[in-house]
Amino acid sequence: MQVPGPFFFGARTCPFPAAEGKAAVWEKPRRRQESNNMFLDRCCKMDYLCTVNQTTKEMEVKEILKNLREKNHLTQEQMAERINVTRQAVSRWETGMTQPNPELLKVLSREFGVSINTLLGSPQTLYCQCCGMPLSDDSMISREPDGTFNEDYCKWCYADGDFAYKSKDALLDFLIGHMPNPENQPEAERRAFYDSHLSQLKHWK
Repeated sequence: MQVPGPFFFGARTCPFPAAEGKAAVWEKPRRRQESNNMFLDRCCKMDYLCTVNQTTKEMEVKEILKNLREKNHLTQEQMAERINVTRQAVSRWETGMTQPNPELLKVLSREFGVSINTLLGSPQTLYCQCCGMPLSDDSMISREPDGTFNEDYCKWCYADGDFAYKSKDALLDFLIGHMPNPENQPEAERRAFYDSHLSQLKHWK
């Protein structure tokens, strides 16, 4: 059984699987530099920071949709039939004349197993709203019981409609027990630090 989210930020190897076109790199942290809203930007370790460097050019939505179709070995007509639209609609998406509406994005996401954020060219950095883990790859994103993505959470904190941590105290206990403490900070100070950042995440507000 895989350990829920925050464990990976205590690992001495990079917790982020290197996605296609990306490379995981260890860097020294910017000491005490705090993110405005993200608890685990610094991996909560005080000594290392893992960043994922984007080495490929950001793709436009039209390119993503065309690549998705070709990856699945579909013609425009076959893709149109699969998601119940016209071939002309698919053609307009791939030329950039139009984009799928929100409902069709949900259909595409469900049908092809790709998050909506990825379909839109990853316009925002997703973070788990329970533990703060950066969701740098679709394989890290949780799913609902029907298989659709829930882009608010990592798959370790939320799976099949159930949360791994039933309370914030349960998550705090886990962090205190598993996160490195190289500076030997008192438990009360560490708990207050973790609590202040977790409290900024949607799940704990």
